[in-house]
Amino acid sequence: MSERTLAIIKPDAVKKQVIGDIIHRYEQAGLRPVAIRMMVMSKATAEGFYAVHRARPFFDSLCAFMSSGPVVVLVLKGDNAIKKHRELMGATDPAKADKGTIRAAHGANIEYNAVHGSDSPDTARVEIAYFFPEMSVVA
Repeated sequence: MSERTLAIIKPDAVKKQVIGDIIHRYEQAGLRPVAIRMMVMSKATAEGFYAVHRARPFFDSLCAFMSSGPVVVLVLKGDNAIKKHRELMGATDPAKADKGTIRAAHGANIEYNAVHGSDSPDTARVEIAYFFPEMSVVA
């Protein structure tokens, strides 16, 4: 079943200049970018995006990190895109991520873990709409 998911290449990965490697991994796995943009999130944008985590102890540091430099925001499309993307990312903590995953290769720790991905179809719809008006996403 073809579906869409949101992916964010986080500031740590952008700084390490591994954008191309990460996108290549997506494409090799059959995930096609159908929208892409580079931006610097304002603190308010990061807070809005991660609002679901507002009560969590890591919320402030996460928002500060996500607004600390450029990110690449993508919509990926493909068969079982959400599940496939989450498998490609690996565990949230790079130290626990399987060898060959994006986080194992490019993440430093549980906070600086290179990438974000939607965790469900409902979340993907909300997250995609947060960054991309429908008309900017290629079929």
